[in-house]
Amino acid sequence: MFLDRDGVLNVLRPDDYVKRPDELEVLPGVKEALRLLKEQFAHTFIVTNQQGVSKGLMTEEDLHAVHKKLIDAIGEIDHIYYCIERQSAHSFNRKPNIGMALQAHRDYPDIRLKESVMVGDSASDMLFGRRAGMTTVLIGPTNDIALNHPKLVDHYYPTLLDFAKNISQG
Repeated sequence: MFLDRDGVLNVLRPDDYVKRPDELEVLPGVKEALRLLKEQFAHTFIVTNQQGVSKGLMTEEDLHAVHKKLIDAIGEIDHIYYCIERQSAHSFNRKPNIGMALQAHRDYPDIRLKESVMVGDSASDMLFGRRAGMTTVLIGPTNDIALNHPKLVDHYYPTLLDFAKNISQG
């Protein structure tokens, strides 16, 4: 399972970045959701664009500190893949491009991307999942992205916990 970070695991800061650990606010139910999802998936990865580093708003060390706090709060994650390049750089590793999925596949050769799930809150996340051949799950307060881009979204749930409860039951 591949998870976006901001808006799925922690509170999204519109027009801003989580630049320091004290700015990180884990969303309600995430720890329980991940506990349930661990029973369904062999591996759990975070894939996140973090261009705040290349913009000079934070350092890579700041980013690692944020990720440490996140892991301490939510539990074990197999790996966090991130891209610090700006959107304008058109990096192969920046979502919606699939570089981070291919990195995960190199690091964990048992992954079958076509049997994987991408959980995110943006059209970019859904396109990343679709391009990598994954099932896509949109998380968020509305399903506007699913309505506007129906070919990108396989499933919609308001929260990660709603998704976790649904798949653990059936």
